Amino acid sequence: MIRVALDVMGSDHGPEATVGGAATISRSPSAPQLVLVGDEGAIRAVLASREHDPSKVRVVHASEVCRMDDKPKEALDARPDASVLVAARLVRSGEADVLVSAGNTGAVTLACARTFERLPGVGRAALGAVVPTERRRGEKRDPFSLLLDAGLTLDVSADDLVAFALMGSAYAQRISKNPRPRVALLSIGSEASKGTAAIVEAHARLSRSTQIDFIGNIEGMDIPRGTADVVVTGGFTGNIVLKMLEGISETVMRLARAAGEASVRYKAGLALLAPAIQRVREVTDWEQYGGVPILGFDRLCIKAHGRSTERAIANALKVATITARTDLITAMRNALANA
Repeated sequence: MIRVALDVMGSDHGPEATVGGAATISRSPSAPQLVLVGDEGAIRAVLASREHDPSKVRVVHASEVCRMDDKPKEALDARPDASVLVAARLVRSGEADVLVSAGNTGAVTLACARTFERLPGVGRAALGAVVPTERRRGEKRDPFSLLLDAGLTLDVSADDLVAFALMGSAYAQRISKNPRPRVALLSIGSEASKGTAAIVEAHARLSRSTQIDFIGNIEGMDIPRGTADVVVTGGFTGNIVLKMLEGISETVMRLARAAGEASVRYKAGLALLAPAIQRVREVTDWEQYGGVPILGFDRLCIKAHGRSTERAIANALKVATITARTDLITAMRNALANA
């Protein structure tokens, strides 16, 4: 059985959301073994109020917490018993197969870096992001692309971009059940000569690869269209793109609400568009994706959003279970070795 170590103290909503999500998942026949790491008293108090399967839940006490506003290095240096570190150690020791945390992104990444090893051929880790798209892909008909990197590695080399492409392809194969994801580099033009020196070199190397379906460069407008299933870029650009897309989605929804409030005619028009608007809400609902991967280490980590609700945590645990069951680490290790 897959074992998932959940850092229950990291979320903005605290153990109520994280333990609540775990309790929900525990009742599923296909649920993994859940190792809940954090303040034991707080964890058991939430469990006592939620229906759950006790046989699927184990509690490991951690006496310290890394908060959202903490500086990661200072916090982890000062708190060796922080829940995210304790959970990471359980994964390293083999007591769990994958780490899930909704905590401080920098602290989660640093905890992984201090506890796990990098995969051979990986210089820098990458944080994934889920981007809603017009196109659907894979057996699951997923309406999103994977964006790598979303903010961990700001200054990337060609080696980093190639590694991101290989790892991202392996991840998309397993999560979307897409046997051959289309991988692209994000650049300022589709031509092979466009972009930074790192992008140009990575393009040349990926074009020679037979391991992945590399379709070349794409531009920003191609991301929401779903031209590529895996979009590879540096963390500086990736984070800007991600925040811009999130802002556009929120702005569109606010404008629609404002229009409905301003005019009866607009309200009638919006009523006719209600099914389409609902579809947009569903596609842009980040909670359904649960969490995103931190790739590059020899152990698995799924990072959930800090604002995760019980539903989002439950879905993050599902994603974590899939990555472990499909042996993502071996797939990435093989892809990097063959490169």
